[in-house]
Order: sequence, then structure tokens, then C-alpha cells
Amino acid sequence: MSSQASIKHPGINLGSHHGEAHEKAETVVFGFWVFLMSDFVLFGLMFATYVTMQNPMSYAGGPGPKDVFDLTSAFVQTMLLLTSSLTFGFVSLAMRHKHDTGRHKMWLVVTLLLGIAFLFFELRDFQEMFAMGAGPGRSGFLSAFFGLVPLHGLHVTAGCIWLIVMLVQLHVFGPITIVKTRLLRLSLFWHFLDIVWIGIFSIVYLAGLA
Repeated sequence: MSSQASIKHPGINLGSHHGEAHEKAETVVFGFWVFLMSDFVLFGLMFATYVTMQNPMSYAGGPGPKDVFDLTSAFVQTMLLLTSSLTFGFVSLAMRHKHDTGRHKMWLVVTLLLGIAFLFFELRDFQEMFAMGAGPGRSGFLSAFFGLVPLHGLHVTAGCIWLIVMLVQLHVFGPITIVKTRLLRLSLFWHFLDIVWIGIFSIVYLAGLA
């Protein structure tokens, strides 16, 4: 019973040895779960639109998936994002077990660099698509693609900015209660982006090139 009582929310809990931060996490993390579910609805609508437009009639005589998608680049992006999810898990574990803040910062920086590398490959792919005339105005298919995939990229960009902010706050304030609960929410957000990308890689790239 005691171990169940110490679990305040789904995911990694800080544990009762974190005192106030562990207690406050129950409320703030629950609220953030609600936000993520609303964000999931948004992505669900974009996925539905893309699947509807993923047919030759929507190409409008323009390029299709096999003409514009680079599976190797998409796979590299997948590996970068999956690895960044792992490194953020190390941040959460370091925080839970009260390791020194230097370890927190190290894994946050690694996660940030992986996120930036992901964005680099994604932006390069978009640039190449525009260069071949495959912009969102070319067809309904490409419009749906640029409605979905860059939306995820914008979320990753927001996550990278959030990572920088947390690095600054961790350096200035240390692992105080509000910093810990913000890191917990950022962790959920980052893992959420990983899940969405798996959907994009499977539905957009793998299915499109099958």
C-alpha cells in the first residue's frame, strides 16, 4: 500500500524523498496530461487529413511519396529522436535519485543536441522538396504533408527552446521544486513527440514508400 500511495502520476515519480516536489507533481503533471491529450487530438486530425489525401488523385499530376521522400534521412531522424528520448530518461533518473546537477545538465545538453540534429535533417529534406517544386501549394497531398510533418517539427523546436530554458534555470536556481516539476512536464512533452514521430515515420514514410 505504501508504494502505491507514493505514486502520484503516470510515468517516473520523484518519490517521497523529494518532499514538496513529489506532492506538487500530482497536480501539475495531471494538468499537463490534459494538455497533451488536446495536442494529440490536433495531431489526430492532421493524420486523418493526410491519410485522406494520400492517393494518386490528390497528387494533381505532381510528385508523390516515392518522388519526394528520402527514407534514409527519415530513418536517421527516427534514430536521433529515439535516442533523445532515452537521454531524457537519464535526466529523469538522475533527478529522481538526486544525482549532482552536473549530470542533469549533461544529459539535457545531449538531448538538446540530438533535437537540433533532428531539425537539421528535417529542414534539409524540406529544402530539397521545395527545390524540386514540391511545396504545399503544389497538390492536396503535399499540402496535407506540410500540415502534419512541420507541425511536429515546430513542437520539437519548442521543446529545444524549453530545454535551453531549463538548462538556464537549473544552473541559476538549482534543483528546486519548481524546476523539478517543470522537468517532469518537459519529459512528458519530449516523449510525446517521440510517439507522434513514430506515427509519422510509419504512416507517412513507410506506408508512402511501400
